Amino acid sequence: MRSAITEKINKHLNDAVKEGVFPGAVLLAAVGGDIACLTSAGFKCIEPARESIEVDTIFDVASLTKPLATGIAMMKLVDERRLDLDEPVHRILDRPADRSREEVTCRMLLGHCGGFPAWEPFYRRLALVEPAARRSLLRALLWELPQAYPPGAEGLYSDPGYMLLEWVVEKCSGLSLAEISNALYRSLALKRTYLGRRARPEGLGNEAFAATERCPWRKRVIRGDVHDENAYVLDGWSGHAGLFGTATEIYRLARHLIDHYHAKRCDWIKPETVRSFLTPGSSRCPGTHVLGWDTPTAGSSSSGSFFSRATVGHLGFTGTSLWIDLERDVIIVLLTNRVHPTRSNEKIRLFRPFIHDAVFKEITRLNPAGQKPGGLLQGGFF
Repeated sequence: MRSAITEKINKHLNDAVKEGVFPGAVLLAAVGGDIACLTSAGFKCIEPARESIEVDTIFDVASLTKPLATGIAMMKLVDERRLDLDEPVHRILDRPADRSREEVTCRMLLGHCGGFPAWEPFYRRLALVEPAARRSLLRALLWELPQAYPPGAEGLYSDPGYMLLEWVVEKCSGLSLAEISNALYRSLALKRTYLGRRARPEGLGNEAFAATERCPWRKRVIRGDVHDENAYVLDGWSGHAGLFGTATEIYRLARHLIDHYHAKRCDWIKPETVRSFLTPGSSRCPGTHVLGWDTPTAGSSSSGSFFSRATVGHLGFTGTSLWIDLERDVIIVLLTNRVHPTRSNEKIRLFRPFIHDAVFKEITRLNPAGQKPGGLLQGGFF
């Protein structure tokens, strides 16, 4: 049964490679702690030469850093009572605040409604100063950013908000986000998952990595280094990007978190703390986000049509995603290098819901209300 599922899903991935959705991909799907499908297709690099992908290929998972590094670190701080999510951030950081910042809380930042803009090209200024001075300059620039909207009034997905949370983590713990995250990954015996350039395992050559963009700014194909420019100038990591990992290890990290959610274990974080982050409405903000994670958008989610309302997940700009159905205990990890060699390729927008539905039907034999089997997209995924 498992080999039949893998064969069907592998065909979909290979079709996507032929259609130019991405050069390569690795997909893992699990139900109730049992891996039902682990397969790969295509190439981890097509420029300057083609190299076939493997299931243990390491990907730059981009914004999966938000839930799997920053979100987990914040959860741990709350669990240890070293952080109150509703305390104004300026008090935590001991910074003066004008009206635009005085009401901003970590809860708002985790839920993407803290008033911060979606993105800023900080790297252009940071690259002009010595590496040792860049993080402190970034924090000054973050605090001076003009308000995009009144905090709490609307939701706007924001990288700068999570870059600010990285500062909060350090202030409350006395350790960097990279130190906290990498200690967790090592405790779980994850060999190919790490945050930041300095944590890259010794002896790991670029051939182990999926390539990303032919970067106009760096004048080269990025491989084995972080794609995000802001993270790149900050020693390869910040609160929004910089995490690398394989499909199997991303699954193991998610499994560790969800086992605590279901109280199957409680040695790391109390189950009630995990639930307080992942429960709908926990951000108390407009939009679809809970604390550190996104949830499916009704009728138009990249997760497809099958995941229940009790679902959390996240996308990564490089072409990665992780979706977790907390009710049915289904986890699907999709890692691709869709930005290789150019970020202008957006075919994955159609492919993501298609492949998630295809996988969900195979591993659970469930159909969404009113949908006929195989009725999402006919004749391929376009």
